[in-house]
Amino acid sequence: MGANPSVTAPAGADARARLDLFKTLGDDTRYTIYLELVRSQRPLTTVEVAEMIGLHSNTVRPHLERMRDVGLVEMRVDARGEIGRPQHRYSLAANAPSLGLEPPVMPVLSRMVLSMAERLGADQHDAHAVGVDEGARRGAAFSDAHCSLDAFVTDLDQLGFDPIVSDPEDPCDAAVVTFANCPFGDLATGHPDLVCSLHHGMIEGFIDAMGDTELRQFSSSIGGTPCRVAVGDRR
Repeated sequence: MGANPSVTAPAGADARARLDLFKTLGDDTRYTIYLELVRSQRPLTTVEVAEMIGLHSNTVRPHLERMRDVGLVEMRVDARGEIGRPQHRYSLAANAPSLGLEPPVMPVLSRMVLSMAERLGADQHDAHAVGVDEGARRGAAFSDAHCSLDAFVTDLDQLGFDPIVSDPEDPCDAAVVTFANCPFGDLATGHPDLVCSLHHGMIEGFIDAMGDTELRQFSSSIGGTPCRVAVGDRR
């Protein structure tokens, strides 16, 4: 993993506390755990975190405790676990530092905006058009990029989609980009037409803005398979 984003320590923290925080987030595993907690809309158990990042829970547990020690995360005991084994659930601490990622209120706002759109009668075509505009805006930021596919993948990675690229055996075929994570996933469950159309439009708008590639296929995760797209040279 590359260099971590800059971190703003909690107000009033002394130099030693700031140093401990930097050292804690400087570990790739703890930084990955932190990202998963940021993306989650609910507290996560140790087992859930371990499954998300592909490690054993015994490996993840001390990392979570270290993050708790420096004030990055909070832990609460959930008695709804197995009989005699209450579960420890972790979430971002109320005064956790900003990493330039979305604040906890954003998922709430997103749900309300989607509900309002449905009340006003917006459909998937409206959502797609809004997505195209946003994608074009994002694509314009990569106007100097030498490789459109690299720019596309970089943007998706920054948004938290964890894209995986499968290069085609035949250069004339399209490259398939699969998303290992969908930050829109929870919202798409309740509003699939709007959310997936927004995502579809955003991808299409970005690729069109690059000019030399085209979107050949868009498959959402609603059908049970990972969301993925096929991108090839413009014909």
